[in-house]
Amino acid sequence: MTELSLNILDIANNSTRAGAKNVIIRVAADRAKDLIEISVTDDGRGMDAELLRRMGDPFATTRTTRKVGMGVPLFKAASISTGGDFSIVSSPGKGTAVTASFGLSHIDRVPLGDVGSTLATLIGGAPKTDFKFVYSLDGKTYAFDTKEVKSVLGETDLTDVTTLSYLKDMINENIDNINGGYII
Repeated sequence: MTELSLNILDIANNSTRAGAKNVIIRVAADRAKDLIEISVTDDGRGMDAELLRRMGDPFATTRTTRKVGMGVPLFKAASISTGGDFSIVSSPGKGTAVTASFGLSHIDRVPLGDVGSTLATLIGGAPKTDFKFVYSLDGKTYAFDTKEVKSVLGETDLTDVTTLSYLKDMINENIDNINGGYII
């Protein structure tokens, strides 16, 4: 994939298809450690040990519409190729946590990309799921939570195109403020 935010989109979309009511997405970068870590945690159906064991295989998928599932293998390969690490922890009825780390300055690490658009796509496509996003760079943190947005906006439809555009811009602006000109 051309940007890590597309990996986030794929993994979080898996969470919503697994019935998750809550999805937590964390992106933490530390320049001193030359590391970026991305995690997507959900409270969906989870996976049994057999499916979890096969998650690195592109032909392991729970979808009935196609016979391949490339998202997890591509995310893992992107992580490992930069000297990072990758893990999936899951159990039936408890949810799933996918975590990938990357060498921040590694030449093969693709850019983080447009996280605001990724989150707006997730929010618009899964209105019954609450998303929490936590972004940090060198200890400076920004958090976004659809539960908080819903409490402030009241009856406003979060799937409305104008609302999603505003949320996308707000998220990207806050990330840019944390980054202070540094591009991840």
